[in-house]
Amino acid sequence: MDWGQALALMVGGLALLLALGVPVAVAFFGINLVGAWIFLGGDSGLMQMTRNAVTSITNFSLAPIPLFVLMGEVLLHCGVAFRAIDAIERVITRVPGRLPVVTVAGGTVFAALSGSTIANTAMLGRSLLPEMLRRGYHPTLAMGPIMATGGIAMLIPPSALAVLVGSLAGISISRLLVAGIAPALLMALLFFGYIVLRARLRPQDAPPDDEAPMPARERWRPFAVYVLPLSGILVVVVGSLLAGVATPTESAALGVIASATAAAAYRALTLRALATALRETAKTSVMILFIIVASSTFSQILSFSGATGGLVGSVTALGADRSTVVLGMMLVLLLLGCFVDQVSMVMITVPLFVPLAHAAGVDLLWLGVIYLLTMEISFLTPPFGLLLFVMQGIAPAGTRIGTIYRAALPFLMLELTVLGLLLAFPALGLWLPSLMP
Repeated sequence: MDWGQALALMVGGLALLLALGVPVAVAFFGINLVGAWIFLGGDSGLMQMTRNAVTSITNFSLAPIPLFVLMGEVLLHCGVAFRAIDAIERVITRVPGRLPVVTVAGGTVFAALSGSTIANTAMLGRSLLPEMLRRGYHPTLAMGPIMATGGIAMLIPPSALAVLVGSLAGISISRLLVAGIAPALLMALLFFGYIVLRARLRPQDAPPDDEAPMPARERWRPFAVYVLPLSGILVVVVGSLLAGVATPTESAALGVIASATAAAAYRALTLRALATALRETAKTSVMILFIIVASSTFSQILSFSGATGGLVGSVTALGADRSTVVLGMMLVLLLLGCFVDQVSMVMITVPLFVPLAHAAGVDLLWLGVIYLLTMEISFLTPPFGLLLFVMQGIAPAGTRIGTIYRAALPFLMLELTVLGLLLAFPALGLWLPSLMP
């Protein structure tokens, strides 16, 4: 069997199983069994697949995943995050579109503490969406910032998906975690600008603030109590990575200790909240580890069958330059993002894209940031963007999915703008990691 037939069998079989509605992990394991039997040699191939699966998850570089997830779960289930959002709302005043601006500011802060896009969106939706709708904000201006800011957690450390991408693609996890900070902050600034501009041009979409003024002490005290101490968690995690004094695993462990300490200091760390946080962390971590096993085995079978080498050789023979290769990868990722979830995107494409990137001389760290940003965009991409459905679940009954699509569209355009800037100016994602020792 030549490499083209092997590629068609593996990728085509996987696509068929996914189209039939088979769960992603089951589909990958099923096609891996077929590939191991054919290309690795029957019974011995199945044994080799089992050994490879065990090896793929006994990797110390994966340890940050459950720790990063646990950080966010502790802060979310202990209620500390909600107090921080309330404190941020008090200090932001006299700004057009104040509550959507608060959403972006608070969501960016919580993204730097949780690393979970779904948790970020759900928390913002539960705490701010009802109030915005009650005050008369246009539904698209109320829901759009919540979904868009929720996705920022994909880029800012701690990001479990950044660890997943780095471990599968062979990219330095600490540098990839740091590389997403600048694009994420640029994105938040563009969100701010759009909200303020729309509120000025269409004042009917953002009613003026009718809250009574409060003394400066009353306004800033909650910020000093609930936000500034939590920023210490960010300093612990990101600062230790930037300074090079801790590995990703060590910084994640320090972050968990800092999160638990903060929750205990606020007298919010109950046994019930801790049990819920641990249970949710276990669910998420097991899912990610299953994904790593399936994707690593899929990559090895593709390589052994000759499909990876044949594909790389064919693309190299076309004489495509680096920019063309990266643009083609990005378009494939954006197309996949319309129909499959982010983890499936990583599993399907990393085994094919990383060898192509090596052959074309593409900086893998740059490619990793593009991966993260494209996956964030896919969270808002109709028809199957995950955060679109999260918003439908927390929006008032009767909210049409078309309204949610329209709310996401302007922010989707802004995210595509940041992606274009990253493609045109790779230093946007590479300069901060270059400062690391």
